[in-house]
Amino acid sequence: MKKEAQTPLHQLFLAAGVPCEIWTNSESILEAARESFLPVDEPRPAVEFRMRFWVDPEDTSQAPWPKPHVRGLEHLVFAGFDIGSSALVDLRARRAIGRFSSRMGADRAYWTTVVFPMLLSIAGGSAGIAEIHCACVAKGQNGLLLVGRSGSGKSTLSVALSQEGFGFLSDDRTYCSLREGRLSAWGLPTQLKLRGDAAAWFPELRDEERTDTPSGEQVFRLQPEPRLGINRIRGCEPRWLVFLERREGAEFHLSQMSSSTAAEMLEDGLLAELPATVEKQSQTIARLVELPCWLLRYGSQPPQAVSRELAYRFHTESGDYALVQTSTNESDKPA
Repeated sequence: MKKEAQTPLHQLFLAAGVPCEIWTNSESILEAARESFLPVDEPRPAVEFRMRFWVDPEDTSQAPWPKPHVRGLEHLVFAGFDIGSSALVDLRARRAIGRFSSRMGADRAYWTTVVFPMLLSIAGGSAGIAEIHCACVAKGQNGLLLVGRSGSGKSTLSVALSQEGFGFLSDDRTYCSLREGRLSAWGLPTQLKLRGDAAAWFPELRDEERTDTPSGEQVFRLQPEPRLGINRIRGCEPRWLVFLERREGAEFHLSQMSSSTAAEMLEDGLLAELPATVEKQSQTIARLVELPCWLLRYGSQPPQAVSRELAYRFHTESGDYALVQTSTNESDKPA
């Protein structure tokens, strides 16, 4: 970044619950930050992470943007987005600086779906944020985390549950933080990714264009709110964790999981971090697995059937939700 570079615009946000200040010379970047994070006015909390982004008006690189890459050396992490567009993150100082071309700086969709999610993945651990490989939906502020490996059905079930009246927070990556003894889960306005065969379950997708992944798989990538008619939310309070295991045939079996097994599975999906960062994330995960943890083994039935069955296991009493009935008998289902 040039020594004389000026970044006069600034605003304070909660990024996954962490007070973060952004300085820039681009109104578009601030707008993208407002879409991604929660703006904070008063009372002003102590800033825990600072980001400074300078847009070079003389650099006119154009989209399509290449695949970004990340390289790290101890506490320093470099994120490259294009020739002349990159950021450097100092995990110990909790700071990020970056220089971007004018067109990339103006590409708000790219910032909300690529730049900010990447930077949060890189820097979040240093502030105690645990990036969990899970989907998340919520009833009110009560969050349900759907944990599973790729192909376990997280995205499909999160959409189906959202169409059952749950708020949609994330379909693949959820940012969990522990602040002043309180757990919270946060999402970013990234694109929803569904397998190409999802159109069989969601007719709204039949006219949508599929894209190819590097492995050759056809998938849908879209913003879910306008296409699928669901309500996207920014954050919630985790209340339950459901670990997904897909099986052949029609099956729905819900059983309790030990906290030690749940913690092991959550930690398995974390990114490699500095020792101090690992300790902070471990505290967050330790609190997460104090919540009710369940293993859901389910089969090839339509996701709407699974989501209705799962939603039925929850009922409300004085505004609190609880998981009920683990039987898979047909007589236990709602009429």
